[in-house]
Amino acid sequence: MAEVITMPRLSDTMTEGKVAKWHKKVGDKVKEGDILAEIETDKAVQDFESEIEGTLLYVGVEEGNAAAVDSVLAIIGSEGEDISGLTGSAPSATASEEKKSEEESKTENSSTSVEQTTAEIPAGVEVITMPRLSDTMTEGKVAKWHKNVGDTVKEGDLLAEIETDKAVQDFESEFNGVLLKQGVEEGGAAPVDSVLAMIGPEGTDVSNVGTSMSAAKSEKPAEQKSETQKENKKEDVAVNHSSSERVAISPLAKKMAEEKGVDIHAVQGSGENGRIVKKDIENYQPSASKASTATQPSAPAASQVALSFVQGEDSETPNSQVRNIIAKRLSESKFTAPHYYLMVEINMDKAIEARKEINSLPDTKISFNDMIIKATAVALRKHPQVNSSWAGDKIIHRGNINIGVAVAIPDGLVVPVLKNTDQMTYTQISESVKDMAGRAKSKGLKANEMEGSTFSISNLGMFGIETFTSIINQPNAAILSVGAIIEKPVVKNGQIVVGNTMKLSLACDHRVVDGATGAQFLQTLRTYLENPLTLLL
Repeated sequence: MAEVITMPRLSDTMTEGKVAKWHKKVGDKVKEGDILAEIETDKAVQDFESEIEGTLLYVGVEEGNAAAVDSVLAIIGSEGEDISGLTGSAPSATASEEKKSEEESKTENSSTSVEQTTAEIPAGVEVITMPRLSDTMTEGKVAKWHKNVGDTVKEGDLLAEIETDKAVQDFESEFNGVLLKQGVEEGGAAPVDSVLAMIGPEGTDVSNVGTSMSAAKSEKPAEQKSETQKENKKEDVAVNHSSSERVAISPLAKKMAEEKGVDIHAVQGSGENGRIVKKDIENYQPSASKASTATQPSAPAASQVALSFVQGEDSETPNSQVRNIIAKRLSESKFTAPHYYLMVEINMDKAIEARKEINSLPDTKISFNDMIIKATAVALRKHPQVNSSWAGDKIIHRGNINIGVAVAIPDGLVVPVLKNTDQMTYTQISESVKDMAGRAKSKGLKANEMEGSTFSISNLGMFGIETFTSIINQPNAAILSVGAIIEKPVVKNGQIVVGNTMKLSLACDHRVVDGATGAQFLQTLRTYLENPLTLLL
């Protein structure tokens, strides 16, 4: 049955949206997660993804035109389906009701109790709820308050740092006023949609307003809200750097930088107040100083926090949000996905020589880990079954190759993702891994930088570990474990000589990747690493 897609409300002040570009045309097949169009709001241009699968049967707004929020944007259904009764319709009442019921189901109270509690909110007071900053987040922890009760707050001011199940993110105010109440103490946690803070006129009494309600005024989806909070009126996107400095960049320039693998912190902006714009990314050339500083090999950001040993005394460490979610996700993966393991030993002699030659080039410094990431990405092109996911009644074959690189942090493990890794150069991979590993130390990674992986790599070779196995990072179907390069006697042409070998272990989800498929993938990867020139073919 055909489904009506309405113009989404992508910001709290948005009343209409303009279709900047259609990525699909009538008759095209559409999959869940495909980008349908780029929607220009009153604050930024955002990608709009499809939540359903089918054929694009109707486009309600032509490219370059605008339409009111909730008006018909598109219709998706079965090929050849009659949609004459839908093309002239107003917003789909059914879809609107379903969306409303989904939002209401997320609140703790019934609609009656919400109305009753809302009536208790004094005039001019805005209730701010705990945002959903990642798709798996169920509660958030206030790592630090940047405003105290009684402080004046302006739109765009940093209210607090929120620790999710994946990272610590800045949370900015959307309102002007005085901070009247903190619903969660610093260091405390609260469920998504519970009251985080209240902002309003100075002197307003909010002591009798409940703290377990959901704000009735906040009707937009939490994910859209978290995106809106990161955008200001000038369409600047503020991005955290490892040194906590912020970079102003337009959404289009940011998207281009991600696609090209450009480090935005090295780009000089030519826009207003130094903002980075499209032409800055197009004209950017890596500087010698930038490349020369990236000399350290890729390695985990940090090991688990060291504890002091006291004879005869037990101690406890409260779990962080990251530690709790790691335990949950790894348990789910291990107990639901039937793991099996394939191991292979690689001759790294030619890879060592190739790395020496590459690093002899000016402003170039790559690690063995960078070479492994690149070889893996290219191997996945030839074995798309390994770049797939189990989805219950179907297997999803991913159209992009996005490799997640496991990085150790004091709280456990995070997996930043290199988007379209197969299209990146050695230098781009090296700079991206160093940048994200560095920001992982200070929990400066954004949630979208740790989402969307299609395959993962874990490397413990820098610790001298020769071989190990890993738990699959769901929803991936496989993860590669990389050991140390070991110098040892090997047989070549009937002679015992000194060689350099490295062991790889591939953990596979048997529901998606059969044994022969996994073995063929490792065979291809072995060819690329033992003969690096084959990557150029």
